[in-house]
Amino acid sequence: MSNKKTITIGANTNQPITINRFGYGTIRLTGDFVWGEPKSRTEALQILKTAVNKGIQFIDTADFYGEDVTNRLIVEALYPFQTDLVICTKVGTSRGADKSWTVFNSPENLRTSIENNLRTLKIEQLKLVHLRIMPNTKTPFAEQLQAMFEMQKEGKILHFGLSNVSRDELTEALTSGQIASVENAFGYGQRTSFKAHYQEYRGMQEVMNICIENKITMIPFWSLQNSLPKNDDKISLIAEKYNATPAQINLAWLLHYNDLFLPIPGTSKLKHLEENVKAMDISLSEDDMKYLG
Repeated sequence: MSNKKTITIGANTNQPITINRFGYGTIRLTGDFVWGEPKSRTEALQILKTAVNKGIQFIDTADFYGEDVTNRLIVEALYPFQTDLVICTKVGTSRGADKSWTVFNSPENLRTSIENNLRTLKIEQLKLVHLRIMPNTKTPFAEQLQAMFEMQKEGKILHFGLSNVSRDELTEALTSGQIASVENAFGYGQRTSFKAHYQEYRGMQEVMNICIENKITMIPFWSLQNSLPKNDDKISLIAEKYNATPAQINLAWLLHYNDLFLPIPGTSKLKHLEENVKAMDISLSEDDMKYLG
């Protein structure tokens, strides 16, 4: 059990980055189905500015959000970026004009995505990039890894991580190079595994021991989505104890669960962002954690 206020990304490398241990995921800033402009551009920009003003130093994005909507919003709201801001992007998929999600992970595709992110974010190096593991791919995983590590050697990427990764894939990746972070679905109600849109289980729990052993930062996504099991009022009872919301307790639980966790709750409402950030100030007791599990 822990509740450290900072976290070090790339602790297993010679270029570690230490930041505040709470991030923001931008996926909710797009229109419906992660496509198009936000419903309120003014509020979206204010959310990004407020996040940084409240001490958030980690923003999760992707060029396929929108498409390319969140990257442009980030630039509009925050450029030139503070030197301590980590903008983390993802590659491995793209969007069709019909709003479909398509595999985009050949070495040529990955390079195109990296160049696109560098261009739209107006930077020369991406501090952290996650390779999104996609189903039904024709490109062998080893070739995807090789392409990413090659771009890291070229200086386009500082730290490299994996998203939606299984235990076996993470093990394979670690034989090829250093992995700084893992971004998998995980939350209070997803502790054993989370069934993604396709029929494979990719929960955070099954890779957690490998991450701990290798000092790999764990970035849980969807931690507040479908996170409360039916007929389970434990979170609500703890929330009442601390005069907090269930979402705040869920995030506090993550922060206490393991000090390698870096939550990135997303929202399109400024009010919810401000509520989420307050979770950092909640100190759960050992009894609370035992009660929640």
